Amino acid sequence: MCGIVGAVAQRNITPILVEGLKRLEYRGYDSCGVAVYADGRPQRSRSTSRVAELEKQIAEEGLSGFTGIAHTRWATHGAPVTFNAHPHFSPTEENARVALVHNGIIENHDELRAELTALGYVFQSQTDTEVIAHLVEHLYNGDLFETVQRAVKRLDGAYAIAVFSREEPHRVVAARQGSPLIVGVGQGENFVASDAMALAGITDQIIYLEEGDVVDLQLSRVWIVDVEGKPVEREVKTVHAHTGAAELGPYRHYMQKEIFEQPRAIGDTLEGVVSITPELFGDNAYNIFKQVDRVLILACGTSSYAGMTAKYWIESIAKIPVSVEVASEYRYRDSVPNPNTLVVTISQSGETADTLAALKHARSLGMEHTLTICNVPTSAMVRECKLAYITRAGVEVGVASTKAFTTQLAGLFLLTLCLAQVNGHLSEEDEAGHLKAMRHLPVAIASVLALEPQIIAWSEEFARKENALFLGRGMHYPIALEGALKLKEISYIHAEAYPAGELKHGPLALVTNEMPVVTIAPNDALIEKLKSNMQEVRARGGQLYVFADVDSHISSGEGLHVIRLPEHYGVLSPILHVCALQLLAYHTALARGTDVDKPRNLAKSVTVE
Repeated sequence: MCGIVGAVAQRNITPILVEGLKRLEYRGYDSCGVAVYADGRPQRSRSTSRVAELEKQIAEEGLSGFTGIAHTRWATHGAPVTFNAHPHFSPTEENARVALVHNGIIENHDELRAELTALGYVFQSQTDTEVIAHLVEHLYNGDLFETVQRAVKRLDGAYAIAVFSREEPHRVVAARQGSPLIVGVGQGENFVASDAMALAGITDQIIYLEEGDVVDLQLSRVWIVDVEGKPVEREVKTVHAHTGAAELGPYRHYMQKEIFEQPRAIGDTLEGVVSITPELFGDNAYNIFKQVDRVLILACGTSSYAGMTAKYWIESIAKIPVSVEVASEYRYRDSVPNPNTLVVTISQSGETADTLAALKHARSLGMEHTLTICNVPTSAMVRECKLAYITRAGVEVGVASTKAFTTQLAGLFLLTLCLAQVNGHLSEEDEAGHLKAMRHLPVAIASVLALEPQIIAWSEEFARKENALFLGRGMHYPIALEGALKLKEISYIHAEAYPAGELKHGPLALVTNEMPVVTIAPNDALIEKLKSNMQEVRARGGQLYVFADVDSHISSGEGLHVIRLPEHYGVLSPILHVCALQLLAYHTALARGTDVDKPRNLAKSVTVE
């Protein structure tokens, strides 16, 4: 969601800015733009097409410069049209003194807009961002660094901004509060971006800005002040943000590539796990786990379904009560804190705004035992938590999460086993059995992915539908939720998921011959109950599409379509079943001709509330 790239250099940085935007496309966007200092003033090019089209536009216009900023925008305030695209100029395009890009949301923009309008500023967009541009221009006193420090004190909300002025052409000033921003340190040139990947191949020397930081980028120096305006030194880290993992290769879409990368991703995530030990999560994990008598999981979207699955595991195996909260709701209600709670956040990017805010809220209530399951080791989530397990899914470009989800499940299952061990609920025999099963996961997932031809046949039927139901029981109910989410995200088919036992409490009213009902049917203790639920669907003329285990004794028949997974996988079964559901969603979307990797209205990394 929204991306920033900026640079000051002694060379034409337009290609660097455009390449950076391409590497940020995975975050999701609906417009993009570049502004550089050229011929004594800011000049820009903006588009509501893809970055590749912007690149052609820039080439045609001959836009080049040695100082500049660039942006991909996901619309919040104002429609996705060119006049709302960043960068924004002030006071006017013809007489631009300031150019600015912004990620986040400014909550007091109406108040500031009224104030600036009274001062004579004319707004050309519907965005909250233009308010910041005019505010900086209004406050400008010849020193952009000092001006931005004064301006951000007037802003309420979340932001990452980058700005340059025609009066100081070799300077970019940036600031962050609630939205991620990094600095790339070069030789005689410096950069700013919302993601280190944007600077891959340009510099691997990265500074992660802290909340409230304002940074002054010039050719040969980087100067940072903190939220109180005091000069600070931030550590320069070497970060190898390789882009090779983001290349499409022989696949039609990134989502397809990432689905088939899951055996490797799971294997990498579990690499080096030779025994169950709390130190997998950090040096002080044993002492923290010994104090824990409850687990609170905070997450959004797909990650919340990983948390719901983990609730079944932790309560069943580790015997610890678990609450799973949607992060965007948690901090806005009165809850009952427990200082002995382990607060677990789950996030692919580690920058999810709602989850970060929920984490800080939990800590403000006195719950200091914090742990994150995250795919990005340098993210804000990892820095904010005392303990962490870094999944190794690699770069995930497709907006609909696949390998990030299954590696989260792998990390959460390891957490389950560690908590069980510390609390005396994991025998050596059980530990050995679970480790053996986890090591076999890559092979088991590959066997599920080999079912793709059968799933393609189903997708051709699904592509003609506009509604679908997903059913699961026990720990497979969250997997049903995830399957429904995947289908609606990328195919735009309305899909809902229910615990199978809830059918007769309402959803059965929707079942007709036109309503496909996807059922997850592992051969577990609930299989007979599930078969009864399936009969309820068949009796109403519904079409059942069942993902069954090899030994679950469910046979195809009229109105009953069955695909058998190669083996029953016990407590880790959710990881296998979700891979089949991912393929169903992908091929249904493919058949409907939607933009699989960049579904409408959605963004990869949700960095605003």
